[in-house]
Amino acid sequence: MVNKNRILKNFTSMVALDSPSYDERLVCNYIKDYLQTLGIEAQEDGAGAKIGGTTGNLHAYFEGDINAEPLLFSSHMDTVEPSHGKQAIIHDDGTITSNGDTVLGSDDLAGVVSILEALTVIKENNLPHRPLELVFTVAEETHGGGATALDYGSIRSKQAYVFDLDGEIGSAASSAPTILTYTAKFVGRSAHAGFASHLGIHAVKAAALAVTKIPCGAVEDGITANVGVIEGGKATNIVPDLCTIKGEIRSFDDAMSDVKFAEVKKICEDAAAEFGATVEFETSKSIHAFSVADDNPVITRFKACCSELGLKGECAPTFGGSDNNVLAQHGIDGIVVSTGMNNCHSVEEFTTVDQLTTAAELALKLMINDE
Repeated sequence: MVNKNRILKNFTSMVALDSPSYDERLVCNYIKDYLQTLGIEAQEDGAGAKIGGTTGNLHAYFEGDINAEPLLFSSHMDTVEPSHGKQAIIHDDGTITSNGDTVLGSDDLAGVVSILEALTVIKENNLPHRPLELVFTVAEETHGGGATALDYGSIRSKQAYVFDLDGEIGSAASSAPTILTYTAKFVGRSAHAGFASHLGIHAVKAAALAVTKIPCGAVEDGITANVGVIEGGKATNIVPDLCTIKGEIRSFDDAMSDVKFAEVKKICEDAAAEFGATVEFETSKSIHAFSVADDNPVITRFKACCSELGLKGECAPTFGGSDNNVLAQHGIDGIVVSTGMNNCHSVEEFTTVDQLTTAAELALKLMINDE
């Protein structure tokens, strides 16, 4: 019952709207106006003011005809850079790409369109549905900034489908890791590199030594680590007195992220001491691990709906974070559902007409499910 032409119209229209993190106003207005045409009143919260953005999260709740627990459907409105001036190009084979200079924005406009189309079909066909709750978030790409600022006292649902995953339609993420980010600032002493280098303490060399010893990649089962940034020095003739490294640790066990960071901290301290430097640390966990059991209704329902549509209905872990990590911290059991986005966070990002259509069919099936 989904309308392919309407899906493409909504998708291409929203892709053309600039919606970087912290400035999702145009897409927010589009969604809010569209929902209003369906008779759904969405309220914008104060998340924008809390996180330094222009726009709040959109929230709506409406009762259903089916006597069942409400379900929350969510996707995010922001896109990563480069995003300004996006344009969706539909190719003859049904592939949809950008013009190659920007991301496409199917992460996560594919999720937004899927939810909007499912709601449209319900309204225009007067289909019985369960109580439904909608949350369209801002600043998801900043590790769930908008979801963190959401007023959970207004959320009624205890189960959620977050439409925000790459890969084949019919797949979902049932667990995701804690993401611990850290900054280590190595402090040395500056000196003239030509005639007084012996008076200096070389912060860059201390940091570089630490980087060579910090494990990166898949360091253990269920744990990855990376050092992604190193910055330091002012000029070639100055012994650098400051160097900063930034990294992350991802772990499906929240406590193990702390254990692994303690190892990184010890490596940095030892490297600093070897050169007579000191090191200062900052850490943050904006994303915490979640895991949903296979027999949880949010998963069994997903698999049943996928089966009806001839989809695989597979749930697996993902090393990516999403708003679902934040929802889980507030007692909401959810999974992250694939919407057919591919090559996300790059100018090679693409989706297809068929993927957008199938994702909308899955959203509809979940909304009208009575179990």
